Amino acid sequence: MNRKLKKLAVPGLRWTLGLVVLIESFRLAFEPAAIQHFARTGLPPWVRVLLAGGEIIAAILFMGPLMIGGYALIVIFAFAAALHVLHGQYDIGALVVYGMAVLVAMANRDAGTPEAAHDGQ
Repeated sequence: MNRKLKKLAVPGLRWTLGLVVLIESFRLAFEPAAIQHFARTGLPPWVRVLLAGGEIIAAILFMGPLMIGGYALIVIFAFAAALHVLHGQYDIGALVVYGMAVLVAMANRDAGTPEAAHDGQ
């Protein structure tokens, strides 16, 4: 991939994904329609709070320099996908795409830094 394009694409993917997950997590935590939808699963409310809170923290860490945010997001997406499947909701494609985007961003974590430009030379 063109270095200039990679320098823009990978951090752009990381930030876009982080912001989308952050917004969706806030919706899960605070939007009345999302709260009501989650309540229909029969799970206790603390599960929603734990899931949304964990996603918020992980998304913020993911957008920063710490790799732990990426690992946390992968675990959270897997947990969310399992919850969906166990409740008969098999439309988990978005969670799979989010997880793969996290892996791509983590694999190319240093693509936007000046040091990374010298790695292939």
